[in-house]
Amino acid sequence: MDRVGAHVGVHGEDEHSVTHLFEAEHAGYRGWNWAVTVASAGDDSPVSVSEVVLLPGQDALVAPEWVPWSERVRAGDLGVGDLLPPRPDDPRLVEAYVQSDDPAIEEVALEIGLGRTRVLSREGRLEAAERWAGSDFGPRSDMARSAPAHCGTCGFYTRVAGAFGASFGVCANEISPADGHVVHVEYGCGAHSQVEVETGPMVPVADLVYDDAQLDVSE
Repeated sequence: MDRVGAHVGVHGEDEHSVTHLFEAEHAGYRGWNWAVTVASAGDDSPVSVSEVVLLPGQDALVAPEWVPWSERVRAGDLGVGDLLPPRPDDPRLVEAYVQSDDPAIEEVALEIGLGRTRVLSREGRLEAAERWAGSDFGPRSDMARSAPAHCGTCGFYTRVAGAFGASFGVCANEISPADGHVVHVEYGCGAHSQVEVETGPMVPVADLVYDDAQLDVSE
């Protein structure tokens, strides 16, 4: 065994074996230790080496804990041609036959085969609504707080259908930074359809003007 450093510790494994720790002086293994386990059957028995392994110490540089790919992927990671299927147990999706809370609608849709295989679950809708409301186009963004009015009163606001319709829509104003994005009904910007800009003179003009260029002389 080469590149063995100083002895740094020892701990017992059981009644007949202990493990000694030595610093590892291999390049790239800072903080790692050689763990040498030795054993003996008794006082008069020879000591034998049972195992020699390289183990990380408290300050060792180790690889991060493995994370499944489904938990590593983040928004914006999907590129052109990439495929990202949902998890089989994705809580954001439910079977389409539970889409409506109206039994009559469900029965008719099932009979004629309408709808999709899977749709957003209640959890999926709440998660999306929370994410959108906290985005740059939500009611608490800097743009919304400084806007003269909200999207709900704007002519460029196109309300979406379905469960999101009460709170979200799509901006259709090409001048707005939110054009083509899902916006909260209480979002707003300076391109609101009702915005008016005063075009009067920059310097206020008094109603009564005195002409002091001419003097009236009376005798």
